[in-house]
This record gives sequence, C-alpha cells and structure tokens, in this order.
Amino acid sequence: MNFKENVYRQYVSVLNDKINALQQTLNELGESAKHETKSTAGDKHETALAMLQIEQENTHVKLRDALEQKTQLDRIDLSLNSPLIAKGSIIKTDKGFFFLSIALGKATIEGIPVIAISPQSPLGAKFIGLKENDSVEMNGIVYHVESID
Repeated sequence: MNFKENVYRQYVSVLNDKINALQQTLNELGESAKHETKSTAGDKHETALAMLQIEQENTHVKLRDALEQKTQLDRIDLSLNSPLIAKGSIIKTDKGFFFLSIALGKATIEGIPVIAISPQSPLGAKFIGLKENDSVEMNGIVYHVESID
C-alpha cells in the first residue's frame, strides 16, 4: 500500500468513527426520550423533552454532513495520476503535505503530518491545476509544490 492509499484510508477511518459516534449518540438520545418520565412538575418534563429533541435534530444534521463527506471521499479516484493538482492529489509542499479531498483537518500518517483540505477552500482552489515547482501565495505564505501524487 502506498502513502496516498494510507492517507485515504486514515481519513475514511476518521469519518467512519465520526459517523459511528453520531449514530451512537442518536441511539442514546432516543433511549433517553423513551425513559423520560412525566413528573409532577410538567414544565420540567416538557423542557427536558424539548431539549432532547433539539439535541437529536442537531445530531441528525451532523450525521447528514458526515455521510455527505463520506460520499464525497468515496468518489475520489486513487488511481488518478496527473501532473496537475486535482481532487484526490497528495501535494507535497515546502510547508508540508496536503490531501486535496474534503476538509477533515490534520492527521499523522506514517509519521508525516497531512492536512486534508477541500478544493473549495481558499488554499485548495489555488492549488487546483498547479504542477510540480509551481508556487502559490496565501495570506502572505508562499507554498512551493515539490511533488504531486
């Protein structure tokens, strides 16, 4: 397995963990709602149920977002080997490694810090179409592209 595949698998694992945690949270919230007993103080009961419903709705939104991210990540073609930076590229710069995929933040793969960024992000948009030895400037920082995988 090459470095690009390891990076991809790490981020798939991160997303799967996030999805599983959100599904577990929804299950727990559902159980809490089932076991919420009507007390003599009716307002407290109604407030507790309303709070649980809000939390469930927020968790549903987060779960939908995570599932959409997973779908986008699944669409990446790891066999793509282009001299130009495109979605799915691993970009080695003089400032570090970037995985142009979806915004998932920083992870360490094989002891190397990698940042997963979206092509829609300001830096990701500037990387699109560049080739080795090109440079791009973002917020006063110049990124020199050393290699593309």
